[in-house]
Amino acid sequence: MTSFTSDPDRFRAFEQSGWEKAAARYHDTFRSLTTQAVDPLLDAVGAGPGVRLLDMATGPGYVAAEAARRGARVVGMDLATAMVVQARRHHPDVHFQVGDAERLPFAAKSFDAVVMSFGLLHVARPEVALSEAFRVLRSGGRVGFTVWMPPEQTVGFGMILRAIESHGNLNTPLPEGPPFFRFSDPQECCRVLREAGFIEPNVAQVPQLWRLPSADALLAALIEGTVRTGGLLRAQSPEAFQAIRSFVCEASKAYEKDGAIEVPMPAVLASAKRA
Repeated sequence: MTSFTSDPDRFRAFEQSGWEKAAARYHDTFRSLTTQAVDPLLDAVGAGPGVRLLDMATGPGYVAAEAARRGARVVGMDLATAMVVQARRHHPDVHFQVGDAERLPFAAKSFDAVVMSFGLLHVARPEVALSEAFRVLRSGGRVGFTVWMPPEQTVGFGMILRAIESHGNLNTPLPEGPPFFRFSDPQECCRVLREAGFIEPNVAQVPQLWRLPSADALLAALIEGTVRTGGLLRAQSPEAFQAIRSFVCEASKAYEKDGAIEVPMPAVLASAKRA
């Protein structure tokens, strides 16, 4: 089993601490974007009446709530207590609990479907999380996850990374984690799913568009509402950050529309089945 994280415990603590602080701002800034992939994700695992569904890394509970609306019997779980608090506040009729995707507190074959919406890139050992998903799925159950397309297509991330490459420092003292865009590669998605024991992997693209008031709103969303990208931006010197901001403001002009910016942010949707 391949590992891309030299110190998974340190990275896990970094992610957990970061999301405890960013939970509210994530909800404020990313809800309109990441909810665009909810229905395709639930369709991929057959979420419907009576389906026992686990939403790993549930965040503010968007996927769990929609699955429950479809009639599924849902558990939403997140490592960050602040995210669980957000989820319970917004969706009081759905069950949410704190838990680690790498150590699921459920018996084998407890669920018919397991999903993870933009969470796998925040897990220290993604292979372990997928193996855990396999363990708790019944025979014939389905797993599905969404991640971001490469930065060439997820324009918001692409602008930021190009700006930092040109005017800042990518080598910051943040805990090393798995490559952020590792699962942007469909072949890697299929390989890891098969390695975890799944069959019939399928990978699709979900178009998404992020509408924001301005380039400054994009920067604020990433600084305050994310952990890895936000940490990278916060680690820049004041002089470098001003140059990064100028770069992003100029680059975002190509995406201006009706007094705002509309930034393409497509997702990869991978799914598979337990035999």
